[in-house]
Amino acid sequence: MTQRVLVVDDDRTVSDVVCRYLEHAGYQVAHVGDGAAALAAVAAEPPHLVVLDLMLPTVDGLEVCRRLRARPDGVPIIMLTARGDEADRVLGLQLGADDYLGKPFSPRELVLRVGSVLRRAGGEPAGALPEVLADGGLEVRTGPRVARLHGRELTLTLREFDLLTHLMRHPARALRRAELLERVWGWNFGDQSTVTVHVRRLREKIEVDPANPRRIVTVWGVGYRYEPTDA
Repeated sequence: MTQRVLVVDDDRTVSDVVCRYLEHAGYQVAHVGDGAAALAAVAAEPPHLVVLDLMLPTVDGLEVCRRLRARPDGVPIIMLTARGDEADRVLGLQLGADDYLGKPFSPRELVLRVGSVLRRAGGEPAGALPEVLADGGLEVRTGPRVARLHGRELTLTLREFDLLTHLMRHPARALRRAELLERVWGWNFGDQSTVTVHVRRLREKIEVDPANPRRIVTVWGVGYRYEPTDA
């Protein structure tokens, strides 16, 4: 089945190049130029992934991201932004975007990012055995990509699920932010604040007191460590 990608960008030059590269890579691509049209397009036919610019007319990209994240289908989102303000990028990640690229960017890199996100969204790689990771009322099932806390299903983004899975697979081990960026995002370079934002979001969903985490603890000067509560 051909995977569908929706490109949302009001810059026709950028969107033409992006659409051409994605189509050449084998994706079925649709394009809209404003936020309201993006929301309508997703409602009419949910794509497998959305490439979303932040600076949009009618409804801005952050609000589009917020509304898409409220949907139950959890469509993956890659943000595009020309803004130099780090706060906008961090806010987009806090709202649940799975990845981002700053303009100007390489269309080839975008195609690679799209492929990486879609592979992760598709679940376990071929030949991999599904796992059940459990600790103190927290249960992660990698096959169906479901996480539950005390029986209640958690609403996790693609990256949040992968990050939690990686942390639980390596309990009581200090993991560097750079290592998490490579293992979870597939980047061997990039802004490590992405990891920080996703850890913060995960804590809000699995910790009794996110300000004083007991499961995902900070290892100062290094990164993070998952502390088993059943130990």
